[in-house]
Amino acid sequence: MKLYIQLIFCLLSFDAIAQFTLSGKISIEGQTEPAFGASVYINELKTGTTADTLGNYRLTGIPLGSYTVKISYVAMPALTEKNVRIEQNTVRDFTIKSGENALNEVVVTGTMREVSKLDSPVPVDIITAKFIYKNPVPSIFDGLSYVNGVRPQLNCNVCNTGDIHMNGLEGPYTMVLIDGMPMVSGLSTVYGLSGIPNSLLERVEIVKGPASTLYGSEAVGGLINIITKNPSKAPLFSADVFSTSWRDYNVDLSVKFAAGPKASSLLGINYFNYQNPVDNNQDGFTDLTLQNRISVFNKWSFSLKDNRQASIAARYYYEDRWGGQMNWNKSYRGGSEVYGESIYTKRYEILGNYQLPVSQKITLQYSFSSHNQNSVYGNVLFNADQKIAFAQFLWDKEIGKHSLLFGTPFRYTFYNDNTTATRYTDGQDHPDKILLPGFFVQDEIKSGIHSLLLGARYDYNSRHGSIFTPRVAYKIKLNQTDVVRFNVGRGFRIVNLFTEDHAALTGSRQVIVKEALNPEQSWNANINFVKKIVTGNSFIGLDASAFYTYFTNRILPDYDTNPNQIIYDNLDGYAVSKGISLNLDFNFPFPLKIMTGGTFMDNFQSENGIRFRPVLTEKFTGVWTLTYDIQKAGISFDYTGNIYGPMRLPILSEDDPRARISPVWSLQNIQVTKKFSNGLEIYGGIKNLLNFTPPANSIARASDPFDKNVKFDDHGQVIATPENPYRLTFDPSYVYAPNQGLRGFLGLRYMLR
Repeated sequence: MKLYIQLIFCLLSFDAIAQFTLSGKISIEGQTEPAFGASVYINELKTGTTADTLGNYRLTGIPLGSYTVKISYVAMPALTEKNVRIEQNTVRDFTIKSGENALNEVVVTGTMREVSKLDSPVPVDIITAKFIYKNPVPSIFDGLSYVNGVRPQLNCNVCNTGDIHMNGLEGPYTMVLIDGMPMVSGLSTVYGLSGIPNSLLERVEIVKGPASTLYGSEAVGGLINIITKNPSKAPLFSADVFSTSWRDYNVDLSVKFAAGPKASSLLGINYFNYQNPVDNNQDGFTDLTLQNRISVFNKWSFSLKDNRQASIAARYYYEDRWGGQMNWNKSYRGGSEVYGESIYTKRYEILGNYQLPVSQKITLQYSFSSHNQNSVYGNVLFNADQKIAFAQFLWDKEIGKHSLLFGTPFRYTFYNDNTTATRYTDGQDHPDKILLPGFFVQDEIKSGIHSLLLGARYDYNSRHGSIFTPRVAYKIKLNQTDVVRFNVGRGFRIVNLFTEDHAALTGSRQVIVKEALNPEQSWNANINFVKKIVTGNSFIGLDASAFYTYFTNRILPDYDTNPNQIIYDNLDGYAVSKGISLNLDFNFPFPLKIMTGGTFMDNFQSENGIRFRPVLTEKFTGVWTLTYDIQKAGISFDYTGNIYGPMRLPILSEDDPRARISPVWSLQNIQVTKKFSNGLEIYGGIKNLLNFTPPANSIARASDPFDKNVKFDDHGQVIATPENPYRLTFDPSYVYAPNQGLRGFLGLRYMLR
């Protein structure tokens, strides 16, 4: 009997101290490749491991019991399995299912095909709505401030117009698309970017380098493709409302509804209002432009026979904005008594696609936009109207190892304004009408670890004639963790002066166009290296690129030859944009994620043997985002920031007392978010922690905006006077950073699925 009892105690003791293994394979739903680097973590034991290149994992030393196992994989929703019983060596496979977070691993912009980001021969950066939520902003334009190599640039201290610089290149070199359609171009690049609400955003895909072969002449420096939400996958209802201590208010609402089993619709409304004039720098002008803006968006998606797809979307946008002297009101609009810049914008858009009911995969894409601007800049009236119609057929064909894509784009642009841009020597107004038919072909050839993409495009511009833009892309997938890409392509850009450069309209400088401007041309090459590193329970993603662009016929405003003029002319020489960039993603076994990146660049022009750097072009930029989650409490902390190197600034004369070079400056923010189980989130924080603002004297002669007390000689040069010793004229183009300093914000977000 004693022996039997001792045996029982021995067995119980063995069970108490027995340790087992948990092993298996982790896969991703709908993908053949294993989830290399996926994290497996047992909450109760505070231990974990990562999957190898085959997706296999193994955890040892697990005592008998029931545990909660959490599976995490970069860019995918986490999978949590509760009550996993371990009472022997256990083999357990896990499958990570796709969710809305997984969308940022699928890209369409680089090749016009939906492929995984890793498989794309063209490097594509992805920005999701959740990334923008880490520092809430009222528009996508502001949300791109924390993307490596991308900088929203303000171009006017008064009306806060802006464009998007990419790798140091000015805004007109960046093409902005909505669902692959050229919706934001020409006139709308000035004010249209701020009117794209976050409520319709699924993700933003960014291609740095020329994409003219697929998307046309404006995609010289790169492109930004705003992918809107698919109504069938959108939440039933979502709301996002926030305000800052400056008393600006932003409301984003969206609701989904079905119209039968094969049709669904998403309605989104964005409203932004700021009516609180502030003049913290005491220059007599508003520090931030006052705005009253509404955008209504409606998108329908349809499931057709044989898994074919179709969608159609429409958007209406209206904005009333003004900036100027603090005592300005609409009774002074267009007059010479009190200075103000007032802009009314009305915009309509329609876009969609339809997969034809044929055996081949042929899709019709189409869009139309109408943009009307009624504006005054002091006493200068600027009325403009632009209409763009676009359509193209895409034929996607697989033949062996060849993935062929054929396209027949056609674009019609109508533009008219009240400036000399459309007024001929006969004194009559002649609207500008441009027809741009074209054809492109792309062939992606895959063989093992190698992928070669060849593309060529021919367009005929009714004003400038034939345009040919080829490109070559090569990708080698060394293994599951390392990818190398090399791209070469040609860019081609036709300049629309008054629709793209706000400086030509504001201030008192005289605009000089020296001759008929020829189209710009460029060649670009870039090399990209991507590596995933697994170290213990951590994951590191590395994405490095080097780029080089060579321009001829480049057109940039010349502020230097005559300080009282802006001279536009083709560069008699060449221009170069080159640099390197690095992105790093850190995912730790504890709930900390870090995304950071930096770009170092050298942009210069060479003319008549003289090399110089363009104005408002930085030497380096850096961005970072740190996120820490306290999962049990439902609380997360986000710390975001950017830093910019010195830029050459547009001064008015050698006597101008303002600095010629900007300082190194940084915008940093912190946010705390509380998530509730019912889909509600409450968030708040502080923007611009360092309270950085540009100099108070950024607007030259703010006290005399109509130059009533400025004296000129017979050659149009400013004469120094006791009242004007620095020989200045009114000029608001000396701007490189926002005037908003430290401020708090508070908001709530709700989502019902």
